[in-house]
Amino acid sequence: MSIQSKLGRFDLIMIIVSLVIGIGIFKTPSIVAEKAGSPLIFYLAWIIGGIISIFGALTFAEIGARLPVAGGFYKIFSHCYHPAFAFMLNWSLVIINAGSAVAVALVGAEYIKPVIVPAEFQDSISSKMIALAALSILFLLNYIGIKMGSRVQNILSGIKIVLILLFCMSVFGTHHISSPAAVAHSTKDSLMALGVCLISVFFTFGGYQMTINLGADIKDPQKNIPLAIFSGISIILVLYLMINIAYCEVLGFENLGGKTLIASELAAKYFGEAGFKITSIVIFISTLGFLNTSFMVNPRIYYAMAEDKILPSLFKRVNEKTQTQEFAVCFFFGLTIISLFLLDAFEKIVNYVMFIDSISLVFAAATIFILRKRMALSDYSGFRMKFFPFIPALFMIALMIVCINVLIFDIKAATIGMGIFLAGFPLYQLILFIARRKS
Repeated sequence: MSIQSKLGRFDLIMIIVSLVIGIGIFKTPSIVAEKAGSPLIFYLAWIIGGIISIFGALTFAEIGARLPVAGGFYKIFSHCYHPAFAFMLNWSLVIINAGSAVAVALVGAEYIKPVIVPAEFQDSISSKMIALAALSILFLLNYIGIKMGSRVQNILSGIKIVLILLFCMSVFGTHHISSPAAVAHSTKDSLMALGVCLISVFFTFGGYQMTINLGADIKDPQKNIPLAIFSGISIILVLYLMINIAYCEVLGFENLGGKTLIASELAAKYFGEAGFKITSIVIFISTLGFLNTSFMVNPRIYYAMAEDKILPSLFKRVNEKTQTQEFAVCFFFGLTIISLFLLDAFEKIVNYVMFIDSISLVFAAATIFILRKRMALSDYSGFRMKFFPFIPALFMIALMIVCINVLIFDIKAATIGMGIFLAGFPLYQLILFIARRKS
């Protein structure tokens, strides 16, 4: 008899922390500060982002427990929606994963640029070229079958957490810059600023939706899932608030807006010029770790989608010698290059990614209502969130607010995102037509 591996509460907490904490916290606080205009809106955005992330993680944990299948996040669409609409949602996810990788690549490029590029050549083009070089090298490595070990990935994630804690300590060892007196804003302006801030905040909290793949593998799910999710997101929220307090207290809130290297500048205040360079290098290495994971994971997602005939069979072809999905890896690389040159600024890419991602997450979260209705008379005994339907409803409303704000403040990013989503319908019809011709 096979023994099924089960995850304990601590395992799930660490998985959630690893899924969420990425590179964004070393970049997005400067964007949030610039949009917020006041420390109150700045901190409120991060707190709301953490609370909404808890709601989202609980929603997807129950969806995963009710539909315990491999690749659950994309399969819920085909399970609950019309095949054409499911394809449009999944096609959008295929595209935005490349956009997310490019956003991270640009963060890494901005951090390593002052270390390796002469001052006179440090412009947006050099950032783009560094990002292009990093993506190209990792593409070649993955194309020939070389993979980075999971231990290295875990070490890099650990380094990021240690870095955040060290940055938080800088509050106690450096000269503080007093924050400016709060400027009075109308309620309408404050709400508008908060809505714009949430775009970048939700990007930084992203990853909780992957709990959907773990719902059926948790020991004592009724008890451990809500406690682990609350604990994991709370740890992340505390870390994010602590490092943002350090940014504001050490660098000054009024100085945060527009800064591209806030983490390195914070390190320089605490450790000197050597700290600036070391931090820049470490963050760049962490960026490479994330990007390498993207090149490893996304082609495998394409493979599973091709198996379910969501994508053409070409995506699951594997080189027998190298065990590499050559077409899938090339396709993902091609999408990253298009994203890099089409939307080359970090904030533009975040807006574009969050517009499509928010749409997908709203419809993904909505499947909990469909699954509960279908399983109303079943003997389901897995995890069931409390305060239903308020938790998923509030989560969905928050994401729709993000979509509306992108539409208002970055119509180009929203238009591209909607265009990609709608392009999925004729592509779906084309795939059906080709399949019928072959049969």
